[in-house]
Amino acid sequence: MRFSQQRISLLVFFLVSFTLNLKADNDCLRCHANQTHTIYNDWTERNEKRLMNPYFILDSLRMKAGVHGSFACTDCHSSDYETYPHKGELKLEPLSTCVDCHGGDENFADYKFELIEEEFKKSTHAKALGEQFTCSKCHSQHYYQAKARTSENVKDIVKFSNDMCMSCHDNTPRYQLMSDSVNPKLVETHNWLPNQKLHFESVRCIECHTHVKDSLMISHNILPKEEALKLCVNCHTANSHLNASLYKYKNIQARATKGKLGVILSNKSYVIGAYQNEILNLLSILIFMAVIAGVIIHSFFRIIKK
Repeated sequence: MRFSQQRISLLVFFLVSFTLNLKADNDCLRCHANQTHTIYNDWTERNEKRLMNPYFILDSLRMKAGVHGSFACTDCHSSDYETYPHKGELKLEPLSTCVDCHGGDENFADYKFELIEEEFKKSTHAKALGEQFTCSKCHSQHYYQAKARTSENVKDIVKFSNDMCMSCHDNTPRYQLMSDSVNPKLVETHNWLPNQKLHFESVRCIECHTHVKDSLMISHNILPKEEALKLCVNCHTANSHLNASLYKYKNIQARATKGKLGVILSNKSYVIGAYQNEILNLLSILIFMAVIAGVIIHSFFRIIKK
């Protein structure tokens, strides 16, 4: 009986906590999920509707689908935000990084956050910008999803990853938050790449712009542009570079269970040269030799007949 009462007490506690979090989030999203917000103007002594800063408008559906979708806003943001209107100095509040919350936590040991941080510190972003460049510059705490771990659809993984890069490198205002230089035009800087649009849709930027580390799901050591891969054979061979990056873990498991042809069909992604099978290669050679032999024999008998 006592055990049941404890369980009931825990259940009530979690339900109350969830309800309070939900209410708090709804209070925040009443403004931050809309184009406008209402504020009381002490000067005019009336409520006035104002346009919301577009950078502070949140997509509530994407938030709920993200890895932090069950969190309350004040789990990450100061509880002072519960007071409205917000104090201006709260905009200067430093946000936690991934390691601040997940570092040293055994529940997240498989994600290797400490190793990710070590690799990131070697990257061109960290070297150029130091502590200014935090996890949130690429990984939105509001919308981030672990697509590479949870999706077997390569196109889905590619789009989600590339959208993170493009959110800065194809967005001049955000780019200039980090750099005084003009945002590079991606089409022009990649004009050496054949079938450029197809490559952008089929592989992640990090395939060519990172140093792959086997012990990590995704490499975080972003290379300087001078060191980016430019050789076609890095990906378009049987021993494809993509096997160590885009197709690792979840997709490698799928390749093992479904077979290479099954993965091609289910992933809706195919890289010429990467999907090779020794038996099919041998069979294609035998068929080719048989066709050549047939043409020679046919030509021989036509000559004899004449």
